[in-house]
Amino acid sequence: MLAAAVRTVELPSGEPIPALGLGTWHLAEDPRRHAQEIEAIRTGLDLGISLIDTAEMYADGAAEELVGEAIDGRRDEVLLVGKVLPQHATVRGTIAACEASLARLRTDTLDLYLLHWRGPVPLAETLEAFAELVEAGRIRHWGVSNLDVEDMAELVGLPGGEAVQTDQVLYNLTHRGVELDLLPWCRERGIPIMAYSPLELGHLVHEPALAGIAARHGVTPAQVALAWALAQEGVVVIPRSHDSRHVREDREALDLRLTPDELAGLDRAFPPPPEPVPLETH
Repeated sequence: MLAAAVRTVELPSGEPIPALGLGTWHLAEDPRRHAQEIEAIRTGLDLGISLIDTAEMYADGAAEELVGEAIDGRRDEVLLVGKVLPQHATVRGTIAACEASLARLRTDTLDLYLLHWRGPVPLAETLEAFAELVEAGRIRHWGVSNLDVEDMAELVGLPGGEAVQTDQVLYNLTHRGVELDLLPWCRERGIPIMAYSPLELGHLVHEPALAGIAARHGVTPAQVALAWALAQEGVVVIPRSHDSRHVREDREALDLRLTPDELAGLDRAFPPPPEPVPLETH
């Protein structure tokens, strides 16, 4: 039986990508969970969650190896997102890091390759590496992660910078600062953001404001938090789940529609800051 199609968000390139993906931060850190985590990723694919986000940093490359094993034989189903560490982001360093990630992932190409955060290497140098990798067919598109609006403005002003496809940032009900500046800036340019830690590392599931809404819908507080994030325009949400049960719940959250009153109640319970704040990270 075919999985139901997952709602999509459009990249600046015009390519649609799933609004809900699978995060892998903190996966592959406990060998005892290896089989469980493989099953979780494959369950996501079975449910139509084809975007998988990973990084060379996660578990020192072991998360990429886990993903490579999980998608073996199913690579054509996956939109694969990887990241290069800022200390590797020179021209040669980026290319070498990408090749190492591709080997661990058992694939020839990444669909999206992101600068994990800004470091000492000039952005122009990293862009040169991205352009070489695109030309060589090793990556299809590139983007960034943890860049604030000033960094993004600098980026798009560089030669080739207009090809940026996404900015992956911390965004959830308790971290809403991007709504004041970065999110509107990206929306104006058709650049989606990817929201990592949409459940605030699990802390949101204990919030009473979510529990009440969850009870009315017969769902979990986590599903309410995800439904809120998924309701935001131009946002891709990438929760991380260790087990298949939570992956199924994440997929169900995509179909949960919160009422205007419920959304207003969440705004009251989790108001955005009154003025712009520096980009928050974990």
